[in-house]
Amino acid sequence: MAANQTQNSADNSRQMTLNLEENKEFDYSKRSQWLRAAVLGANDGLVSTASLMMGVGAVKQDIKAMILTGFAGLVAGACSMAIGEFVSVYSQLDIELAQMKRDRKRAAPGVAQELDGESNESLPNPMQAAAASALAFSVGAMVPLLAASFIKGYWVRIGVMVAAVSVALAVFGWLGAVLGRAPVVRSAARVFVGGWFAMAITFGLTKLIGSRGLSS
Repeated sequence: MAANQTQNSADNSRQMTLNLEENKEFDYSKRSQWLRAAVLGANDGLVSTASLMMGVGAVKQDIKAMILTGFAGLVAGACSMAIGEFVSVYSQLDIELAQMKRDRKRAAPGVAQELDGESNESLPNPMQAAAASALAFSVGAMVPLLAASFIKGYWVRIGVMVAAVSVALAVFGWLGAVLGRAPVVRSAARVFVGGWFAMAITFGLTKLIGSRGLSS
């Protein structure tokens, strides 16, 4: 009797371990959707807004022009990210719903009900993805805006903004790597170097155009 109880306890422990592992895998796959939207949105907001402000700062030293440009980039980018994510995820939802209908037609009645319950839990949410993308973009875009908002000196303002964006690039790269279980150093370096390239190219090309008298 004691041996049977011990065996049953061991079986239950193994079953609980397997259930936990399945739940972890399920949570990770579910997390990938909002993680992709959040990390990409934050990086896009940070890099695009900082690059816009650097581009304007290359030809106009007025702080008002830089802040208005950054704010316009934040609003436009957040709306664009939300709409793009909504359309993309809604298309994915339509495809999955169509596949579910085909699966139900081929399955037995009892199996079809089980498929409905399992599929409804894993369906993507377009509104959730759009909101996460817009919010993440706005969070990223606020970094250069806040860094440049209270500094009147032109070169000090540029330097502080670049420093703040650099720190944020490293943090976002590290965060995306940790949550996505990717190599931390390599992922953070890609994000950091890519952001610097974007700002440098925008600043350089806008400065070149401005020096040729086209900025007026």
